[in-house]
Amino acid sequence: MKIGIDVGGSHIGLGIIKENGELPFKKEKDYQFHKDNMSDIVINTIIELMEETIKENKINVNGIESIGIAIPGTVSRGTIIKAQNLGIKDLHIEKELNKVFNCPIYLQNDAKCAAIAEKEFGSLKGYDDAIFLIVGTGIGGAVFLNDKLLKPKKYSGFEVGHMVIQKDGEECNCGRSGCFETYASMKRLKLKIQNEFGLPDVDGKNIKRFMLENKDNDKLNDILNTYIDYLAIGVANLINIFEPEVISIGGSFAYYKEILLGKLEKRIIEKGELFNFDKKTIPKLTVAELKNDAGIIGAAMI
Repeated sequence: MKIGIDVGGSHIGLGIIKENGELPFKKEKDYQFHKDNMSDIVINTIIELMEETIKENKINVNGIESIGIAIPGTVSRGTIIKAQNLGIKDLHIEKELNKVFNCPIYLQNDAKCAAIAEKEFGSLKGYDDAIFLIVGTGIGGAVFLNDKLLKPKKYSGFEVGHMVIQKDGEECNCGRSGCFETYASMKRLKLKIQNEFGLPDVDGKNIKRFMLENKDNDKLNDILNTYIDYLAIGVANLINIFEPEVISIGGSFAYYKEILLGKLEKRIIEKGELFNFDKKTIPKLTVAELKNDAGIIGAAMI
């Protein structure tokens, strides 16, 4: 039995994964962000989820083959080097969890985990050259060339969210200015809509409903067009560098497919000549088929 765990910005998801990628059991737990002790919060939440899963499914702990963990940040050899949006640095998470669970524990960047799952079972299946992007709280990514995942020797790599797209732009959590995720994350879009229209919260379902109900609102469309402009710049940079056959976008972006994907595709086609690629060779743009389960499934596969 393999277990996959996906650590998000406000909750952690856990699933029991079958060999064919099926997810017969899934459990989630929310947590509150506290700047001073996020390492403890994440570890304790994972332990609680594991213990509840073992109890609910009457699992023999000796039958757990492995636990895979997907983290939004830079990882290396079982350590979270830096997870900027979680406020975690230098956490030896594999070592800490092995104090409680006596089985192999593997750690990988969340975008890489989701990409692995999408490549095997979802939107990237059948493509040799592909890019997967997670567009949610931040922006992360993974690249496949010649059917192989690009993996640097030292860290997890491909931190596309910190590619600068606006010189002297707004400061990012990473300390740089003008980063891709500062302008094109879904968190950025939701907060902009909330602030401009005085909405009570940034709950995804409420924001999406508002967007659908006000699709002819000029102010809202101006916000969406500006957001798509920034997202298109970052995506076009990746097209120019890697020349993929397909780009799949996951994270919360995938749940806004009917609102955002067509706009992004249109913008890239319209400005193809400005982005230095032939319109005829623009890659297929799609969204993650496995949605938020991709990280959990991919974590169990590492």
